[in-house]
Amino acid sequence: MATDLQHEPSVAQLVSGIIDDAQRLMAQHAELLKADIRKDLHDAKEAGYSLGIGGGLLGAGGLLLLFMVAHFLNWMWEIPLWGGYGITGAVLALAGGLLFFRGQQQMDKINPLPENSIEAVKEDLQWKTK
Repeated sequence: MATDLQHEPSVAQLVSGIIDDAQRLMAQHAELLKADIRKDLHDAKEAGYSLGIGGGLLGAGGLLLLFMVAHFLNWMWEIPLWGGYGITGAVLALAGGLLFFRGQQQMDKINPLPENSIEAVKEDLQWKTK
């Protein structure tokens, strides 16, 4: 019987083990939080690149199309040059607005707060304070 008690961990060792496990769990949740934030930042960066590059290409293409279509309308149907520019500009503004709206929708889908990690940390803190 005396040998059985010698192999059993003491209360201090058990408490120390529980504290170590809780600290390890908190560290793991902190790493999960960092990974979630990195993923969200990467997604936001990709959406930002799409918006920026799309906007730049839209502007360059729109400018060239503006000149081409305006002069074509003037040549083909004898519309005044200013009318050709107006029609072309309106069509390009509509297309640009649609693309910009699509980019905004993509940005709205990105949640910058990692909800799963935050909930896990809240649960850990509640458990730790009990």
